[in-house]
Amino acid sequence: MTKILHLISTLGNAKVREAWAETDVLRRKAEDMERMLDVSKFKVSATTYVEIKLKAKYPNMSGDNAADAMETRQAPQLNERILSSMSRRSVAAHPWHDLEIGPGAPSIFNVVVEITKGSKVKYELDKKTGLIKVDRVLYSSVVYPHNYGFIPRTLCEDNDPLDVLVLMQEPVLPGCFLRAKAIGLMPMIDQGEKDDKIIAVCADDPEYRHFQELNELSPHRLNEIRRFFEDYKKNENKEVAVNEFLPASTAHEAIQHSMDLYAQYILQTLRR
Repeated sequence: MTKILHLISTLGNAKVREAWAETDVLRRKAEDMERMLDVSKFKVSATTYVEIKLKAKYPNMSGDNAADAMETRQAPQLNERILSSMSRRSVAAHPWHDLEIGPGAPSIFNVVVEITKGSKVKYELDKKTGLIKVDRVLYSSVVYPHNYGFIPRTLCEDNDPLDVLVLMQEPVLPGCFLRAKAIGLMPMIDQGEKDDKIIAVCADDPEYRHFQELNELSPHRLNEIRRFFEDYKKNENKEVAVNEFLPASTAHEAIQHSMDLYAQYILQTLRR
C-alpha cells in the first residue's frame, strides 16, 4: 500500500484525489477476487494489480521520482495507524458487490431488502451508486405481500441479481439485509423474458424459520403471491405469466447458477 501512495504522490494536485478514489475501487475488486475465487488463478497480488491499472490510466505516474515529488510538495506522512485504518473495510460500500452472500449459500443466504411488505412503492437498487432508489409507484391497487429484495453476489441472464420474496412477520426497511432460507422457486415470465423469483423465509424469524418447502404453506398464501405478480403490472399494459411453483431443491440450483454466473462476471472484469 505504501508503494501505491508513493506512485499517487507523483501526480499533480488535481489528480491525487481522483487517483486515490480509483485505487480504492481497484483494491476492492482485487480483494473480492482473492476472497471469492481460487487465489492460484491470479498471476499478481492485489497491490501489483492496482499498480498496473493505475499506471495504465495515469501515464505520468512514476515510481522513480516519487520521493522527490513528495519532498517538493511537502506532503504529510501517513503513519501505519492511519494506513491500517483506511485499508480495513468494516462496512459494505455496495450491497450487490461488497456484501457477502453468506457461508450457508445456496440454502441460507443474505438478502438485501428493496421493497417493504405492504408497500405500493417500487424501490430498486441503483447499480451505479449502490443506493436504493424509487423506480415508480405501482399503477395497480395492490401492495407487495412480503418483503422483496435480491441476493448479493449473484447474477441472472437479465443482468440483475437474483430476486427474492421473503416471508416473515414484520416489514423490513429498504436497504437492510437479513438471512433467508429458500423454500421454493416461482418461475415467471415478464414481458417475454425469464424473471424467476426465489421464495424464502427469514432464517431468524421464529414463526417462519421452520418452513422447509413451499407445500408447507397454506394454498391461500401461494395464491396470494401468484396473484400479486400476475396483476401488479396490468395497468401498465405489461404481461406477466407465473408458472407452477417449484421445490426448494430447484431454488438451490437457481441460486448456485446465479453465484457461478457472478463469479464469471468478476473474472472477465479483471481480465479487462
